[in-house]
Order: sequence, then C-alpha cells, then structure tokens
Amino acid sequence: MIYGIGTDICDVRRIRASLDRHGERFAQKILSDAEMATWQARTKRWPERGVRYLATRFSAKEAFSKAIGLGMRMPMTWRLCEVAKLPSGQPTLVLHGVLKDWFEARGLQAHVTVTDETDYAASFVVVEKIDLQPM
Repeated sequence: MIYGIGTDICDVRRIRASLDRHGERFAQKILSDAEMATWQARTKRWPERGVRYLATRFSAKEAFSKAIGLGMRMPMTWRLCEVAKLPSGQPTLVLHGVLKDWFEARGLQAHVTVTDETDYAASFVVVEKIDLQPM
C-alpha cells in the first residue's frame, strides 16, 4: 500500500550559488559522511559533477521528506537520510539513527529515482507500507 509520494526539482545553479557562498560547510550540512566522501572525490575530478551530485542528493532528500509527510523536521534531517547506490547503479535510500528507527517502526519501504540535466536535478520517491503478515 502506498504510504506517500514525494517529488522535487532543484535548480543546480542555486546549489552552485550556495556552495560559492558557504563553501564546503553547505555540503556538510546536506550530505552524510559517505556522501561527503563521494562528493569530495567527484568535485576534485570535475567540479561541475560534484555540484550535480550535491543537487541530486538535495532533491532526493526533499522528495523523501515529502513522501513521509514530515518535511524537514525531526526525525527527518539531511544527514540521517543518505542516497546510496546498489551494485547495479540503482539509487537507494539508507536511513540512520532516529530516522531509521521511526521509518522501520512504521513498516515502511522507500523507492527513489534521481536525474539531472544541465540546470536541474529532479527526484521522485514512493514510500510504501510493507505487509508484514505471513500469507
């Protein structure tokens, strides 16, 4: 059963401006430790790729916060929600701490997709309630 749906579109230029204004501190506010390491590596190789990576993570976390109906208030925080990749390359959400506890207590599962194109990053999240009853 669908619990919630969230979508977000992010202007990559806005993310770039925030990075210009606040530097790495802005990325540290948005990204988990694992995401931060990836962002730093991508930024070092190709700065524009780093900006787009940050924009897709920002967008995915906004979409997730909408899908769970909390917005950006506890237990939802930027750093407790991580966008990772499965070995296939498919994006997946990894939750941490109190957000993970809150999410699992409700028997929820999330599906995420992200994309970016020149000036925009977009994400779509579907959260479903898992039927834990044996058949």
